[in-house]
Amino acid sequence: FCTGMSMTQNSTVTEFILLGLSSDPQAQFILFGVFFIIYLMAVVGNIIILLIVSLDVRLHNPMYFFLCNLSVIDIGYTTSTVPKMLMNYLSNDKRISFSGCLSQMYFFISFGGIECLLLGIMAYDRYAAICHPLHYGVLMRQPLCQCLVACSWAIGNLNAITNTTFVFSLHFCSSNKIMHFFCDIPPLLHLSCSDISLVEMVTFIISGSIMITTVSFIVLSYFFIISAVQKIHTIQGKIKTFSTCASHLTVVSLFYSTAIFTYMRPSSSRSIEQDCLISLMYTVVTPLLNPLIYSFKNKEMQAAFLNVLGKKKIFNSKSSCSNQRN
Repeated sequence: FCTGMSMTQNSTVTEFILLGLSSDPQAQFILFGVFFIIYLMAVVGNIIILLIVSLDVRLHNPMYFFLCNLSVIDIGYTTSTVPKMLMNYLSNDKRISFSGCLSQMYFFISFGGIECLLLGIMAYDRYAAICHPLHYGVLMRQPLCQCLVACSWAIGNLNAITNTTFVFSLHFCSSNKIMHFFCDIPPLLHLSCSDISLVEMVTFIISGSIMITTVSFIVLSYFFIISAVQKIHTIQGKIKTFSTCASHLTVVSLFYSTAIFTYMRPSSSRSIEQDCLISLMYTVVTPLLNPLIYSFKNKEMQAAFLNVLGKKKIFNSKSSCSNQRN
């Protein structure tokens, strides 16, 4: 973030004002309550997934290793934007410093890019499990899984550095009021009094390449998965096999549909108000839905959750019995 200091010198704006979703005090109070509950549930839900996977040895496999990384990313993803939004609803001071805005954008883009790549890796994991079950242990060996996750983190951070550097190299000389609840690329480009054509092109090419590449990889993986499922003779066998992909497909549909609609449209067709509402889906709602989707639609997670609860009950009952004896 050392570049943030030099960027500030190129701009007459030293801070921004996040206008949020509403300026009505009563509406802000309601929005605070709603988003606080959603944020709390999202963080707790993803932490529960991390705990369950770590405590149940049966879940120590590549699929749940990726799921744990997804949970960490979702916690960081929603934490990069929601706490500041909640603070703004409780305060009349909606300001965010230039460096604070840069940091928020960096972490938001970073976690978003990592999630895109991780969802692509998870699609490959499902492809290997269904299309090559006998070679799954070789195809998804632990060093490879760790390398894939490390690469996704590296590419996601590189994407964030590039985008934030280009956006905050622009000149902001008039209004500093952001028509959004966090520092996102589209509303900041809207505020700039510089020529934004180069920044738009760079953002479109880099972020678009990540999205298009991962979407294409996911589509290709599921093409082979569907082909393999079609070869199964019984309907029950087809449903059972494809059910392992249901959670991943649901998460992919929610995340990519909103993200592509927000970032892959030309600026001429953009609406700041519309982008603000759509952003709620992948910044607030999706991190909440991910643990719910993977819990309710995944029998292994349900069994592991009950197993962890069962162990806790047994431990408590043994402790109470020993206390009675003493």
